[in-house]
Amino acid sequence: MLKMSEKNTNTALVRRVNKLLESRVEHDKDTLEALKELSTFFTENTLNARRNLRSKIERRSLAINEEFLSAFREVKSSLDEIYQDVSAMNTAVQCMTTRLQTTKTQTSQLINQTTKLQNKSQTLSMQQEVASAFIKNFQLTQAELAILHGSGRESPITEEFFSVVNRVQEIHSSCRILMQSGYQTLALDIMQRMTLLQEAALERLYRWTQNQCKHIENERLAPLLIKAMNKLQDRPVLFKYILDEYCASRRTALVGSFIDALTLGEGFGGTPNPIEMHANDPKRYVGDMLAWLHQAIPVEKENILTLLKGCDKTDVSDQIQQSLSNITEGLCHPLKSRIEHVISMDAPATVLYSVTTLLRFYCAIIQQVIPNNTLDSTLADLLVLSEKSFLSRLQKETRIALGERAEPPGNDLVPAPSVSRLLSLLNEILSVASIAEDREKDMLQIVSCIIDPLLQEVNETASRLPTVDMAVYLLNCPV
Repeated sequence: MLKMSEKNTNTALVRRVNKLLESRVEHDKDTLEALKELSTFFTENTLNARRNLRSKIERRSLAINEEFLSAFREVKSSLDEIYQDVSAMNTAVQCMTTRLQTTKTQTSQLINQTTKLQNKSQTLSMQQEVASAFIKNFQLTQAELAILHGSGRESPITEEFFSVVNRVQEIHSSCRILMQSGYQTLALDIMQRMTLLQEAALERLYRWTQNQCKHIENERLAPLLIKAMNKLQDRPVLFKYILDEYCASRRTALVGSFIDALTLGEGFGGTPNPIEMHANDPKRYVGDMLAWLHQAIPVEKENILTLLKGCDKTDVSDQIQQSLSNITEGLCHPLKSRIEHVISMDAPATVLYSVTTLLRFYCAIIQQVIPNNTLDSTLADLLVLSEKSFLSRLQKETRIALGERAEPPGNDLVPAPSVSRLLSLLNEILSVASIAEDREKDMLQIVSCIIDPLLQEVNETASRLPTVDMAVYLLNCPV
């Protein structure tokens, strides 16, 4: 058994030796590293050193393990710290996740609320635009209200004023569309507001027009006055008051101009001398007065036509005629008193007939300009009075020319001087009648006044003569 044991030991040793001999240490990296490390502390190859080598290696291994353990302890401590940090981070992350989830939920609600608010904002923006458009179309701006009301009671009217008034009327008319759309209450409120503004504007326009209508000849004011009357034609009472004020003002001015033309020579048309300077010449005196009327009245008619030119909603022809009648009515008294004075003068029949023809001529002209008015009636009355005065004067002159008794013819049986005087008078009157209107009617009256008495005298004178002398006398009379 001992031999077998030794034999096995030797065999194992042989295998180990062979294994060592067969191994290629230069190619075994681990072995080389181990030998290299061994060389650092195995410096002496002695028996004692070889015996202690194992314990050294073990002690060195133990030291290394202790170092490793110490280092690993530090690593573990660091890892623990890292673990704690990671745990804290995990806790923080979980907290953040929880908060994030809560925030996400709140954010979702906020987003929904924001979306609703955006939609509501869009709706409000659209409503604002609609409200702005509504205010623009159905309300006046502060500037427009200032123009409409003016800065004071005596503020002048401008073109902008009429633009604002037209806008008020447009808004009032547009309210019908609102009513048709179902906004009756709103439309009625706006209409009431616009009606109040319109009434205030027309009241202010009425006051201004009443003060300025007398200046219709002013080129700057005329367009404004025309527009003002156009707006006021919808208010008949105010319209009538304006015309009455205008007529009163123009009547006073026209009478003043007529009196100035009579007395100062500063009337219409720049009359160089006062008309009354020729009062001793009835024909020229009456002719100048009537000629002044003939020039002044068309101007007044043109002015009133200009003032009412914009009144296109109603027929104002009657108002124009009535206004002209009122304006010229003031001329009736001064004209009538002077012409009556001329007619009542002891003037020759030819002069009175000339005055009659002048009255007839101008009466026809003025009647065409302003028919059926007080001045026309006054001239017609003066014409009748003048015709009567003329016929009365003509009859008187005929009686004077004939004398109280028929004059006897001379020895040569020539006509008496009274016949020549009457024929001369007839010739003068006929010369005036040749240029007069309605001369056929005048001829009959003139012949009735002169020829009939003349023939009566000639026949009466001839009846006192013998037959032959009577025949010769009648032949010599140019009747």
